[in-house]
Amino acid sequence: MTNKENPCRCGWANPNNPLYVDYHDHEWGVPCHDERQLFEMLNLEGAQAGLSWETVLNKREHYRKVFDQFNPQKIIKYDDRKIEALMQDAGIIRNRLKINAVISNAHAYLKLCEEFGGLDHYLWRHVKGKPVVNRSGRIITNELSDSISKDLKKRGFKFVGSTIIYAYMQAIGMVNDHSPDCDWHPDRLSKARKRSA
Repeated sequence: MTNKENPCRCGWANPNNPLYVDYHDHEWGVPCHDERQLFEMLNLEGAQAGLSWETVLNKREHYRKVFDQFNPQKIIKYDDRKIEALMQDAGIIRNRLKINAVISNAHAYLKLCEEFGGLDHYLWRHVKGKPVVNRSGRIITNELSDSISKDLKKRGFKFVGSTIIYAYMQAIGMVNDHSPDCDWHPDRLSKARKRSA
């Protein structure tokens, strides 16, 4: 980083929440190819709909616990009793549509795996395996998020609108939208590496 003691971060990274700062510094915009994490993040982004990402991030560990580490093979077996237990769990967002979406997404994910081998191959082929770096203003949707959203909906995924998919692409590093003045923006990282070489 250009200034290790007082780094410049994106404006949304709440400096008073260490969990949020860690997410900004080590996850957001970093290419992810881990299937479990890709499936988890897709569902957590859906859970965020209408809320702040910080709210979901603060509940992430509990989500992992109650959703069996986002294991789709286990999630497809959830019955009404499990759904009711989740609806009573204050550690997650208690929204029946969002809970049911995780179950629908587990079914859709397993079908997608039969065709593409997983989300990793399905998603990253859209950007030829390389993150898209945003050097312009704030983006909330684009043609790619529109296209992926439309296709995932056809495949039975829920809570995958274009805005959610764009946020997902940011979260898993398909696009790097760190602000140009953020020390984690690729241009600034590249300059810092050259100076230290």
